[in-house]
Amino acid sequence: MKVPEWAYGVPPVSVIGESYCTPYPLELIVKKKINKLSSSQFQVFDLSGNFLLKVDGGVWNFKLKRVLLDPAGFPILTLRGKALAFRHKWKAHAGESTHDTSNILFSVKQSHPLQIKKQINIFLANNFKKKEPDFHITGAYTSLSFKVYEGRRLIAEVKHNFTLDSFCKGKEKYKVKVYPEVDYAFIVALLVILDENDTP
Repeated sequence: MKVPEWAYGVPPVSVIGESYCTPYPLELIVKKKINKLSSSQFQVFDLSGNFLLKVDGGVWNFKLKRVLLDPAGFPILTLRGKALAFRHKWKAHAGESTHDTSNILFSVKQSHPLQIKKQINIFLANNFKKKEPDFHITGAYTSLSFKVYEGRRLIAEVKHNFTLDSFCKGKEKYKVKVYPEVDYAFIVALLVILDENDTP
């Protein structure tokens, strides 16, 4: 019998916190609900229906803000973005404050929109000045489904379950597969950023 690769143990990918890493593959359901033209909410569940995370926020004057919350409503991460020339740039701050540069965990930069495939580059706080990203996201511009890599290592896969009926009702759903020892809160944060990048 072939032993799964994750059974041997793999290097952990902990960006927001080790408490969000599990030693086994994790499958999540992420539900998006549009409350207003400038406000949406994401809720994250495991396959057993346990509520794990929530993301709230809105859009003001081309500045995007999203806050990642734990089940008790405590802010874990604040995402701030700017939309410039059809491309988005984001910074992720630990907790709720976005004024202290010392609490930045990572930044996200979108590739050129004229490329055949969409690529998003993620730089950790200690790597802002380097050209090579710590992580990258690949996917087609025609779909919100994508894959997350650390170098060549696949660490998460996201599938957008789009239907016209759910879109018209302002309710959408993602299926997320997070590989062992990968920070699932980090992956959810990237999903929210990708979703915002594709929202007009």
